[in-house]
Amino acid sequence: MTNQANGSRRMPAGLVALTLGSFGIGLTEFVIAGLLPQVSRSLAVSEAAAGWLISGYALSVAVGAIVVTAATSGLSRKSVLVGLMALFVAGNLLSAVASGYPVMLLGRVVAALCHGSFFGIGSLVARRMVPPERASRAVAVMFAGLTLANVLGVPFGALVGERWGWRATFWAITAIGVLALISIAALVPGWAGAVDRTHPSAASGLNGLRVQLRAFRSAQVWLTLAATALGYGGMFGAFSYIAYTFTRVTGFSSADVAWLLVVYGSGLVIGNLAGGRAADGDRDRTLIVSLAGLTVTLIAFGLLAGSPVASVVLVFLLGFFGFAGVPGMITRVTDYANGVPLAASANVSASNVGNALGAWLGGLAISAGLGYTAPLYAGAAIVLAGLAVMTVSARRAPAQAADLDDAGLSPDATPTT
Repeated sequence: MTNQANGSRRMPAGLVALTLGSFGIGLTEFVIAGLLPQVSRSLAVSEAAAGWLISGYALSVAVGAIVVTAATSGLSRKSVLVGLMALFVAGNLLSAVASGYPVMLLGRVVAALCHGSFFGIGSLVARRMVPPERASRAVAVMFAGLTLANVLGVPFGALVGERWGWRATFWAITAIGVLALISIAALVPGWAGAVDRTHPSAASGLNGLRVQLRAFRSAQVWLTLAATALGYGGMFGAFSYIAYTFTRVTGFSSADVAWLLVVYGSGLVIGNLAGGRAADGDRDRTLIVSLAGLTVTLIAFGLLAGSPVASVVLVFLLGFFGFAGVPGMITRVTDYANGVPLAASANVSASNVGNALGAWLGGLAISAGLGYTAPLYAGAAIVLAGLAVMTVSARRAPAQAADLDDAGLSPDATPTT
């Protein structure tokens, strides 16, 4: 029997469960930054080796998002989400009990394998639990867990790690993962996670994978993925070196960086929710405005970085515009890919590729002697490229939609049960 999301404006309990899962995954991603010195000393490894606990995680997210999603395409999405949370728990448990660096790194990799697929598949399940006109808002609510983790992750990890040791932090995250697993199993309705067995992508093995890959014939899918990578990469490239900008250019002390990051994180939370609501009204315009706002913010930040007041306002706007486009990008790429999970997960991979690109270019700019505002200008250039891609994509959308209809991949199609 087909189940439709009702028109109630009350947040579905299953959506809350997904948000809890995204909060736990976000903690795992961000918390390590504040624990690296402790972990490095405890496991007797260099700072460079400890850094692989961050970069190794990011690379595993990018790979796992594609591989895990493709491997589970024919399974119930609810069952897959429960399985992914079990993987998340196992990875963090390994980190908590790690007796040496190899086990710790393995724990990080295992936990990362669930990251991209959880957000990719979870976004499809989240939007199915609400009416179609609230799809982007549902995705934004789910991602609110990730943004809250960005605000709370580093201070949470530092507080727990300082008082009880870094292992206690991973024990706490493991407990959050268990709670999220139970919540998803109990609260996400089966119909929201069911797979349409009449859809070709539900086939197992190579046949199902071929159908999912066919969605990538759409130019709109590739343009959206490119805009995601460039937009997110420009923001992250600037953010990666923001502490240096604050302390070397603005004149803040090292102790001030923590609360400034909370300001940035608050911008992420508010921008994510506001962007989700706006995207349900006019998605492409919201994406163009968010990328344009991010470009202007980065340029203004570079020009006004010497002003403490301006820097506080601009770091908030950096977070706001940086995440305002996330919900719309995910619903856009999945709509043009006819709802196949692989496209949603590919969007998460694209953002991680963008992260690596932005951080690399920002580092090159500093190494070239251009100063600690250079990553802001480099980020603005990257986002501007993303804005150009998104503008072209929006202008081509009507014609592209006709092409998709001819190919049986209508952007208006949504998964049914």
